[in-house]
Amino acid sequence: MRISIIGGGTVADDARETAAQTGRVVARRGHTVVCGGLGGVMEAACRGAKAAGGDTIGILPTDRRADANDYVDTPIATGLGHGRNALVVMNGDAAVAIDGAGGTLSEIGFSLVFDRPIAGLGTHEVRGVEACETPAEAVEYVESAVDG
Repeated sequence: MRISIIGGGTVADDARETAAQTGRVVARRGHTVVCGGLGGVMEAACRGAKAAGGDTIGILPTDRRADANDYVDTPIATGLGHGRNALVVMNGDAAVAIDGAGGTLSEIGFSLVFDRPIAGLGTHEVRGVEACETPAEAVEYVESAVDG
């Protein structure tokens, strides 16, 4: 399954570590990370996934695949700016939101619009987002929601 990991491009160290741990859990459980392809949560999640032998997809806001972080296996250039947020969510079967600001909130909204189960780790409190304490709990939640 593909899991969209969404979150801020500029984050504190604790959110960055949570994202790396989440990427590792996703990869160890045989899933692919989908993200926005840039820095912060996106880069950390991809780094974690790659460290665990996983695959990563980065759906970029720019028109240049070369703008992807170093841990993206498959960069997809869109040239859409924040409009690409819908594509990040649409290309996952579920989502995990970590920290984040307005862009993350828009991706949470798209997750709800497109009926993607979504787990939250230290992110916006929104009805429909399952608040979780750990990356493992978040991944287990989205797995069960997709399978259920």
